[in-house]
Amino acid sequence: MPHLLSTLHTSRVLMAYAAWLSVYGSGEQQNLAAEFVKYILQRAEKAGKGVYEKAREIVEEGKARGSLRLEGFERRVEVEGREHVVKVIGGGAEFDKGGGGRKLLRIRITAEVDGVKSEYIITFSRRDSDNAAVGRAVAWASAPDGREADAERLAAVVEALTGKKPRIYSMKDGTIIIKCGREHLDGFKRYAELAEAIEEWLKETGR
Repeated sequence: MPHLLSTLHTSRVLMAYAAWLSVYGSGEQQNLAAEFVKYILQRAEKAGKGVYEKAREIVEEGKARGSLRLEGFERRVEVEGREHVVKVIGGGAEFDKGGGGRKLLRIRITAEVDGVKSEYIITFSRRDSDNAAVGRAVAWASAPDGREADAERLAAVVEALTGKKPRIYSMKDGTIIIKCGREHLDGFKRYAELAEAIEEWLKETGR
């Protein structure tokens, strides 16, 4: 059981991708993916309840990728005790080069929060110490009502789309940074406009 659980952890991306192909693939590719997912779930079930639940979680996550669209998405969320109405207009993802030639993933979301329309950019990179996926965005002082309001609106967009609250940090110089983690990236993968780019970035930058 520990061996299979470890395998599930290290092969999470591959297994989730197979689950996605089992739903959104075509022809023989879809059939093979479905058979692979079925085989893994059968093995996990024999290994014990804990392993099976983990495997099923990965499969469900994979099947959900690309099942939603950013355009037209709308939700109410609460940030810092205040309710916000988030209406997403569109978005996408692109790659860029960071320091040392590292590949960065930039997620762009155009949204209207409480009637204020803005484009939000969250840049994901790999942390040097453990290669964890970390996303950062900076609130703008030039935004309507200032950087504090901009940070709150951005946090509302992230939570509305991913279901997870981001962390907000105020620096000594007044800069406000919004930080995201792998759990937010997994949430973004549910959207058709982002899923493929996120999957490619995770594969190319993973160890």
